[in-house]
Amino acid sequence: MDLVDFLGLVHPFIAIFFVFPLLGIVVNFAWATRQRRLQSKSAGKSKIPASVGVEHKQLGSWLTGAIVGLTLLGLAYPIGKNIITNQVWSKAPFQVIFILLMFVATITSLVLLYRANTKLWRSVFATLTGAGLIILGFQDGVFRRDNEWFWSHYYIGMAAAMLMIFSLAIVPEIYKDKSHRWRLIHTILNCVALLLFMGQAMTGTRDLLEIPLSWQEPYIYKCDFVNKTCPISQPELKK
Repeated sequence: MDLVDFLGLVHPFIAIFFVFPLLGIVVNFAWATRQRRLQSKSAGKSKIPASVGVEHKQLGSWLTGAIVGLTLLGLAYPIGKNIITNQVWSKAPFQVIFILLMFVATITSLVLLYRANTKLWRSVFATLTGAGLIILGFQDGVFRRDNEWFWSHYYIGMAAAMLMIFSLAIVPEIYKDKSHRWRLIHTILNCVALLLFMGQAMTGTRDLLEIPLSWQEPYIYKCDFVNKTCPISQPELKK
């Protein structure tokens, strides 16, 4: 494996080593928080400590940042590879500058989303963070599998990231709303996000099997992916 191949493994490595374990912890705390709330409502007391709610909120915030960061990392690799391979810097320098500024703006928007106190600014920075991901996602080099968007690692991951950004933005509203409407919305959206993460695990594994090593690309990309055939090499023809 060349360096470019190892760099391509950074995104799945962080997902497996850090993000998915964190996801499991957040789900566990979410379940414990709900169980404590139900037990307190029915029996008036629960053996589950009250700290689970605080820890769930804190770890959930970390999870959103980790997922947005992982998404940016997953986009940076193919975009950067395309810029270097096709020498985009010399052909369209303003495009490269724009891409770099979009990465900076998206990260800055996420940081400001964490610090925003009012509903208006949380909405603004959540929208800017999501817009930054979408704009970067449609840059050259990003493989989106548009013909199979319903089974695309890109589209499923982008949808999951949007749900996590929205969940982070509405956290203060959950504690203010006495009707628990926002809590219900939060629960439903995160259940959907959990299913999307399961899809990410499957599609990510599939894509790792499909992506060839850099030195194999010239031959592999000559194959007919529709009919599942590859050109016969000269030594094979002689036989």
